[in-house]
Amino acid sequence: MKKKTRESTEIFSLSFLDIVSCGFGAVVLLVLISKPLPGSTPEIDVTERMLKQVMSAEDSVAQSAAELAKKKQELVSLKKINALLKDSAATAKKQLGAKSKELAKLDGDLEGLSLVEASLKRASIRPSSSTKRDVEVGGIPVDSDYVIFIVDTSGSMINIWQRVSRELINVLKIHPKVKGFQIMNDNGSLLISSYAGKWIPDTPQRRRAVMGMFKSWNSASNSSPVEGLEVALKRYAKADISLSIYVFGDDYSGSSYGPVIDAIDKLNRNRISGKRLAKIHAIGFMSQYTTNRFSILMREVTKRNGGTFLALHP
Repeated sequence: MKKKTRESTEIFSLSFLDIVSCGFGAVVLLVLISKPLPGSTPEIDVTERMLKQVMSAEDSVAQSAAELAKKKQELVSLKKINALLKDSAATAKKQLGAKSKELAKLDGDLEGLSLVEASLKRASIRPSSSTKRDVEVGGIPVDSDYVIFIVDTSGSMINIWQRVSRELINVLKIHPKVKGFQIMNDNGSLLISSYAGKWIPDTPQRRRAVMGMFKSWNSASNSSPVEGLEVALKRYAKADISLSIYVFGDDYSGSSYGPVIDAIDKLNRNRISGKRLAKIHAIGFMSQYTTNRFSILMREVTKRNGGTFLALHP
């Protein structure tokens, strides 16, 4: 057999094919990892479209956020305007209420003046009478066996309480001796609650004790003697006793005069005989800070109930 020599080695041996294959593989790998040309694949086009959509959406969100912030500012402004309008409406409502009260007060004053005018007309045409009161001191009859004081205890009266106390003592002194007396405020609250429905016995010691309590009395009231007169006439006025009621005040906070006067007339009449149960007097404490409403009301009440009205000026 003939021996093979090196010179007879084939070119396309296994090693050569390995080298060629590796080279071809490297070329393929370079092709794969190299950057493709624009528009070369559909995946890149989709990605670009998605990026554009995302950027467009971000722009829309930013624009919407700006519009929302603007709307919020407008809403805040509208809320402020609404609050101002509510305040203006509340102020106008208060002013309207004050004007309504003022108008009602003027109507009441007009009604009171009409009552006074009617009373003066009745007095001018009434025939003179020769009947005189039994005993009088300063125009006030002091012939009653029982006396009730109805005193306004509102703030304006408390400010002049020493003066009020002095005048009450003076009125009580012109009744040197009575069978019993009572003191209440214009709302009907008693100075001494333990004497509710009863009379305070009239003794010098008891007078001094009661007046000591009266000087330090502080009870809230509404500057209207109507309630006190109702309590006095319903609980204490009787057909078989002689009673005088003294109303101390400086103002009247009620609205109308006519219904009050008619109610007092009805309560102060004996249902059987029709005679008056009590004489009603009034002491008005007049000043530059008071109105004429108390005097208008009490002049008519005292006129109709056999009493006297006295206006005391400082």
